[in-house]
Formats: sequence, C-alpha cells, structure tokens
Amino acid sequence: MVVARTRAEALDWRRQMRAQGKRIAFAPTMGALHAGHVSLIKLGLEKTDVAASSIFVNPTQFAAHEDLSTYPRSEANDLAKLAEAGCSFCYCPLPTEMYPPGDSTRVMVKDLSHILEGEVRPHFFEGVASVVSRLFLHVGPDVAVFGEKDYQQLLVIRRMVQDLGFGIEILGGPTLREADGLAMSSRNAYLTAEERARSAGLARVMRETAALLEGGAGIRAATDAAKAEILAAGFTSVDYVEARRADTLAPFGLECAPVGASGRLLVAARMGKTRLIDNVGFVRRG
Repeated sequence: MVVARTRAEALDWRRQMRAQGKRIAFAPTMGALHAGHVSLIKLGLEKTDVAASSIFVNPTQFAAHEDLSTYPRSEANDLAKLAEAGCSFCYCPLPTEMYPPGDSTRVMVKDLSHILEGEVRPHFFEGVASVVSRLFLHVGPDVAVFGEKDYQQLLVIRRMVQDLGFGIEILGGPTLREADGLAMSSRNAYLTAEERARSAGLARVMRETAALLEGGAGIRAATDAAKAEILAAGFTSVDYVEARRADTLAPFGLECAPVGASGRLLVAARMGKTRLIDNVGFVRRG
C-alpha cells in the first residue's frame, strides 16, 4: 500500500492509476479505524478497481472546547487494517498540506448544515465540507464512500458534490454495530466499562421508536418518549431525537409520517463526557 504525505505524492499516485485505466474508490477517515471503516473500503472495491483512504484529524471541524487534542490516533494500526482490507493507497497529509499558510477559503452547504448536528455544532459541517472537497481534489476518486452512521454528513457531502459538479458518485455504507447494537464509532473508546454497558440502550430505544413511527405513531409523542427513555437508560443528556424525511432531513410537517414515506430517526446523546450519535431508517407502513 502506498502512503502519501503530500498533495504532490497523491497526485502522482492518481496519475499512475489513470494511466493504467483504473477507477478509484475513496473512503476518507480520521483514523482510529474499526470494522465500520473497513467495510467502506470493501464496498468501494465492489464498485471500482482500486481503493484509497485517508487519515487526517481535521482541525476545522472541532470547536475550541472539543476533543481535537485527545481524539484517538493510531496510524500504524490503521495503516495495517487498511492494507489487510485491500486498500492500495492512503493519504496522510500534514495540516499544512490541507490548509496552507494564509488559508482563508471554506466551503459551506447552506440550510442542511444548520439543522440537527448543525444546531449543536454550528462549525462542524463547514469543516467537513472544506476538508472533503480538498481531499477530493487531491485524490481525485470516481467513487467516494461514507458511513450512514453519520447520515447528515452523508447528505451534506452529496449536496456539495452535486452543487460543485465534482462528478464523483457518493455511496453510503450501512452502519456496523456491536453485538449489543451500539453503533461502531472511534469515540466509543472514551467510554468506561460501565458507560459502555449502558450505551447499548441508545440503539434499543431507537429501534423501538422507529417501529412505532412505522406503525403510524405520532412523531412528537414518540420522540419525546424516546428522550425520556434514553435518559432513564443512564445517558447524561439528550441533544435531539428527531424523525425527518430521509432524502432532505426536512420535518414531515404532519402529526405522523405519511403512509409509504421514508424517514430517518436521528439521535444524539451524551454518556458521561462522550457524545454519541446514531440513526436508523424507517418506512411508514399502510
């Protein structure tokens, strides 16, 4: 597996792949890889000839009070996992490669970036769009793969790619879960053993609430009850529990989801000092 540290090295690898007529799949990461990341590499390889990834803890998506300095880092282990998964290339740039001296350009996807996660973390999606657009320019993939666990992020990137005309197919990879239902996440490493055991309650409440919504339950009553259950399961606080339209994340604007409508239940809650997000799709039954 080729490991590049500079944009020039990334461009050189891309030129080699193009000269060989190979199509490139790309799954960007912030490292601390788990099986969910590996599944994105494998999904990309189903669609293209070679898989590429990146490891870059992006400073522009962290606020001053967040965990940039303590975010889990394990580059050697991450590179080994990528190579074992069949990845051919990994881009591990220095911050100055992504944000050169004097950098003053950012990418903002309006509206979609300012709801749900954007209300709690108003800086976040600007940082995501800015770094992903640069990674796309440096690596030049044909297909890019992102996990559905960060569902709003997936939609933001799809919107950005459409608006800016990148010509990259964006794939969503299904959320991988632990045996007890907890969504795999690099931040799960922050949980104590006791917190980890209680955290499984998030997925349970989410599944139960999605089933109610599929059956025609009132949206506000169901989500309010879910918030109470999440707190009862031992979570410290709940940022949001929202049922939205799956394609736009716009509110349904009705008491319950219309028959046949596809929705997404999105949840963010804190277990001690660790913030967990998750989501699940649902379709209102007749």
